[in-house]
Amino acid sequence: MAPKQGALSHIGASGEANMVDVGDKAETVRTATAEGHVKMTTATLALIRDGNAKKGDVTGTARLAGIMAAKQTANLIPLCHPLMLTKITVDISEDESLPGLRVTATAKLTGRTGVEMEALTAVSVACLTIYDMAKAADRMMEIGGIRLLAKSGGRSGDFRHAELKA
Repeated sequence: MAPKQGALSHIGASGEANMVDVGDKAETVRTATAEGHVKMTTATLALIRDGNAKKGDVTGTARLAGIMAAKQTANLIPLCHPLMLTKITVDISEDESLPGLRVTATAKLTGRTGVEMEALTAVSVACLTIYDMAKAADRMMEIGGIRLLAKSGGRSGDFRHAELKA
């Protein structure tokens, strides 16, 4: 029985946590895109851009960490289903207005459940990796803005963050 609109799908009638049964759902192509950012000083941003961070290639390592994290989401979030992702991308770009780095991740599969948590996990771990690799230069960095931007597929249909709607 599907939960009523607005109800929490992982919470049973007695308040216990449950993994949602997706066995009766149709397999559809599902995608999700999430974003986040790491604010830092302009000097730290330049250090990363120029490849001078002591631990090495910050953006390359953060991109790989995000991809690896997306594949491990079910091991990190207790009630997430293990998924066979068909694609995960992690893009990291400079944003002078922060100043800092903006991280965007997109996850995709054909399956019975969505990939929002995989995209959000990829962004979160990529941001944490940026912090870890550059903390020697700037312990005041700030991770924030982690949110779902869009999702498609599944029974609940498409979602697009209100700020993206034109």
